[in-house]
Amino acid sequence: MEIRLDYTKVQPESLQTLLKLEGYVKKSGLDSKLVELIKIRASQINGCAYCLDMHTKDARAMGETEQRIYLLNAWREAPFYTPSERAALALTEAVTRISNAGVPDDLYDQVRRHFDEEQYVDLIMAINAINSWNRMAISTGMVPGDYQPPASK
Repeated sequence: MEIRLDYTKVQPESLQTLLKLEGYVKKSGLDSKLVELIKIRASQINGCAYCLDMHTKDARAMGETEQRIYLLNAWREAPFYTPSERAALALTEAVTRISNAGVPDDLYDQVRRHFDEEQYVDLIMAINAINSWNRMAISTGMVPGDYQPPASK
């Protein structure tokens, strides 16, 4: 695979816009490991190799276990995720595939048992952020492999 174009050079403001959204998510107070699980799961659904490479490395750097990373695609069958993580992952799948069935009321209720109104909005923003990154990476042909996580995450 070869990069099609470097969007950061073609339209630098596009990167700044995505980074601003990412900054919002980082300041939201959501657990950083949960945010990485959201990023990995959405990237699995979207088939974004670049983001999968990046966020599995980031998750490991944060202390996430290999087992939880490897089984994330089958989180419903794996006993390694908390009820709040399961709710967030279900929401991630629903929002990423929003045209399939929207976000059903029962899922909203499930998520709200674990997250207050502000956290619910923050989860949606985190899910929207990674979906935007996935679409930019896939559309421009970003190539996985070279990313290294920052030393201080």
